[in-house]
Amino acid sequence: MNEIGINSLRIYSCMRLLEEDPKGGKIRILPETDEDIWHLYNVLEVGDAVAASTTRREEKAADKLRAERSEKKRMTLGIRLEKIEFSDEDLRLKLLGIIESGPQDIGQHHTLIVEIGDSLSIFKEKWRETQIIRLRRAVEDSGKPRIVFVSLDQDDATIAVLRQFGLKESATIRSMRSGKQYDEKGRTDVYHEEILSKTAPLIGEGMPLVLLGPGFEKEELAEFLKTKGIGKTYVHHTGHSGMTGVNELIKSGLGAEVLRDSAVGMEMEAVERLMAEIGKDGAATYGTQQVSDAAAAGAVETLLILDSKLRGQDLDGVVRAVESQQGKVVVVSERHDAGKALSALGGMGAILRYKL
Repeated sequence: MNEIGINSLRIYSCMRLLEEDPKGGKIRILPETDEDIWHLYNVLEVGDAVAASTTRREEKAADKLRAERSEKKRMTLGIRLEKIEFSDEDLRLKLLGIIESGPQDIGQHHTLIVEIGDSLSIFKEKWRETQIIRLRRAVEDSGKPRIVFVSLDQDDATIAVLRQFGLKESATIRSMRSGKQYDEKGRTDVYHEEILSKTAPLIGEGMPLVLLGPGFEKEELAEFLKTKGIGKTYVHHTGHSGMTGVNELIKSGLGAEVLRDSAVGMEMEAVERLMAEIGKDGAATYGTQQVSDAAAAGAVETLLILDSKLRGQDLDGVVRAVESQQGKVVVVSERHDAGKALSALGGMGAILRYKL
């Protein structure tokens, strides 16, 4: 959930800011988490100029006369963006464009790959205030924990991570309990040890661990994890295991006390409030024009905007109107169920102070 102001470029000072030149339209950023990569994807636009360290084959006059190719050299190149791709599999950006600055190959195409730890300079003719919000969100949300789910029964365990850009399955583990002669206690220990080995690398300090599923396997795992020094866990009953169980839990709201501590959880909670108000014909509205009218009237308590809508439209005026009346702004990721629900409403909705 994003409750922030849009009044000054100084907000970058608390980010991984390496260089700032607001008048020149330049911001240089160092992404340090996968969420930072996602936020950059939402800020970048076709037509922006970006510069980063990259590799390209060194240009030599002799190269034109011989078939063999020279080795790639590291250099800094600036390109004008023509295409932007985000990969949630390997958590990186692919930026394709025409080289405009650098030691060679001006006018040719090049692809910059931006990963965690790679600094990137972004040049815009004008930074929209909602884009500044997005970068501020990367700062605000960096301290919010992800949520790790272990959804299991006696046969299988699915590990999933809830990140700012959606729910991602990480691993599936089979208990291998079969036959009448197997050692139940031994197999249970092996099963739980393997779950721990796959889960432990995902859990950071203060990160909630949610165990769920039918039956009593989740309680047994909770006791096992306690003996291994794993901190507080949340245990919830669901009718199903696997990813079906995780989605069941999220939609049911049973994990609200956990979800509230995460950015995605707060987005989901806000969309649920919006849908509830709409369902009872209450104090809510949706659609660009309707929300804009409500914002102009000072009636918006909470503004919800889909991140993909922010990428494609200049909504600074609406955001400014809401914040000037002490309203809240929630930027919702398109990659989880709450985002899909908001997308079905046109990508924009508002919880109102009073019914219009």
